[in-house]
Amino acid sequence: MRIGIFGYGNLARGVEAAISHAPDAELVAIFTRRDPEGVKSISGAPVVSAKDVLDYKGRIDVMIICGGSATDLPVMTPTLAESFSVVDSFDTHAKVDEHFKNTDQKASTGGNLALISTGWDPGLFSIARLYASSVLPSGEDYTFWGRGVSQGHSDAIRRIEGVLDARQYTVPVPEAIDAVRAGETPTLTTREKHRRECYVVAKEGEDLARIEREIKEMPNYFADYDTTVTFISMEELKRDHGGIPHGGSVIRNGTTGVKNEHSHTVEFRLRLDSNPEFTGSVLLAYARAVDRMAKRGRVGAITVFDVAPADLSPLSLEELRHRML
Repeated sequence: MRIGIFGYGNLARGVEAAISHAPDAELVAIFTRRDPEGVKSISGAPVVSAKDVLDYKGRIDVMIICGGSATDLPVMTPTLAESFSVVDSFDTHAKVDEHFKNTDQKASTGGNLALISTGWDPGLFSIARLYASSVLPSGEDYTFWGRGVSQGHSDAIRRIEGVLDARQYTVPVPEAIDAVRAGETPTLTTREKHRRECYVVAKEGEDLARIEREIKEMPNYFADYDTTVTFISMEELKRDHGGIPHGGSVIRNGTTGVKNEHSHTVEFRLRLDSNPEFTGSVLLAYARAVDRMAKRGRVGAITVFDVAPADLSPLSLEELRHRML
């Protein structure tokens, strides 16, 4: 499959690394909004101006879009879906329906297939929630993220005027996750499940109180959480927050039996050294599925719920049955 990468930040480099492990994938080009002369890819793949992306129509099977969910993907994904089959990692849960509708319209018009909102959450965690709730209909789902760096939330902070760079850590509240793992089914508010820690490098002379207020009041990102904002230097950020780890768990506690006499816990858990490299690997697997489904004639927008597991693997159905069933 011929892959294009649109955008060239941490996530794009994660996709690029994933392609090096995929014998069935070829990276055709990387598209950047920066001056391509000043951008060098780690794989040696050509770096092309984003303005020239339509010159590659028909030369790319799947475009993997590596932009931020706050402002990039709501525009990039529908626009590119009119000319290419695409995959993105849109992760603003409250706006998924709107993003799906906008993308579906453009992809259908262009006769392309667009898979939105994949990665690990939404993405793999979404599938874990679906499987567990289908098997244990009498029960409760709980999703915990972190402790780890959220790329989308960090990007949202960096979009605030006066911010040079930032890292945002999502941190589960220990009492909440311990209670759920013990088999309890508490009713937890957003604030009771997670807190957010923000480490921010601001431009010299900026109004720090304003930046902190804009962060804490940001809807869909921080407004519903206990959030701390710590201003640090660029040197401290690079020294103490240079990595991008993450992880989390989807847990369902449910019951079976005529009288609900038996309790069960299903947990899907991730521990990630590199959030962008793992997420990039998920995007590439779903690009494989999009390539196959598009060649079978599927068009419009889809999500991970529409993808058969076998379409994610480079192995044949016979190999999958032999090795994994």
